Amino acid sequence: MTSHDFPAGAPCWIDLMTSDMSRSREFYTALFGWNYEVGDEEKYGGYTTAFKDGKSVAGLMQSQDGGQGYPDVWSTYLRVDDIAASVSAATNAGAISYLDPMDVPEQGKMAMLGDPSGASVGLWEFGGHTGFQAHEETGAAAWHELHSKDYPAAVSFYRDVFGLQTSVMSDTPEFRYTNLLDGEQELAGIMDAAAFLPDEVPSSWQVYFQTDDVDATVALALTLGGTVINAAEDSPYGRIAGLSDCTGAMFKLVQPQA
Repeated sequence: MTSHDFPAGAPCWIDLMTSDMSRSREFYTALFGWNYEVGDEEKYGGYTTAFKDGKSVAGLMQSQDGGQGYPDVWSTYLRVDDIAASVSAATNAGAISYLDPMDVPEQGKMAMLGDPSGASVGLWEFGGHTGFQAHEETGAAAWHELHSKDYPAAVSFYRDVFGLQTSVMSDTPEFRYTNLLDGEQELAGIMDAAAFLPDEVPSSWQVYFQTDDVDATVALALTLGGTVINAAEDSPYGRIAGLSDCTGAMFKLVQPQA
C-alpha cells in the first residue's frame, strides 16, 4: 500500500505497546520474519519500526512502567487529513480524548481516542510517515476489526466522524457485522461483540496478520510462548485464528482463501 491507497478514515498503521521489547521482537521475528529499526531515543523515545522484506509493517513501543496496570496491546491508527478537526468532531460525537494531538517530529501528528463504545483508537495525520508499506501480504496486517459492546453507537460514530460508507454484512442476533467502506474499498469491519465479551473486557480494535498457513503459524506461536484464544476455523474470508503473544497482546491470523 502506498499513501494514496489510504483514504481518510482508513486504518493506516498499527503498533504494539509491550512490557518486554526484546521478547516481543524475538516473538514476531520468529513468527513473521520481521526485522527492526530503532528510532532516535531523544526524538522518538526508542520507538521501533518493524519491517517485512524491507517494507514497514508495524511499530513497537516499550511501556514506561514495564506494563504495570496496562495490558500489552496492539493499537490501530486511522488516517485523517486534519487531526485537530478530527479530534474535535470525534469528541463532539461522544469520544474521549486519551492523548491530544501531538507532533511526532518529521513524521506526522498522532492522537488517541476512546470511541463511544469504549474502544481505544489512534488517529494519524501524515507527515514523513505515510502508513504501512506492506498490507494484505504474508507477515503484515491484512484486516482491522472493531469488536464493540455498543454496536449501533460504533457504526454511526465511524460513519459520521470519518465520512465513511457502511455496508451491513450480517444482521442476525447471532452475528451482526458492518463493513466500513470508501467507495468500493473495504477498509475495516465492526462486529457486535456485546454477547460474547465478558464484562471486564472492553471493546477493542483487533489486527489480523496474514499468513500462508494458519495452523502452522498457530503451532509455531505456541512454541514461542503464545496462547490460543480462538482455535483456527474456516470463515467466508479464509481460515482465521485468535492468539495472544508472549507478553499477552492479542492478535488474529488470517489465511486468505486460495
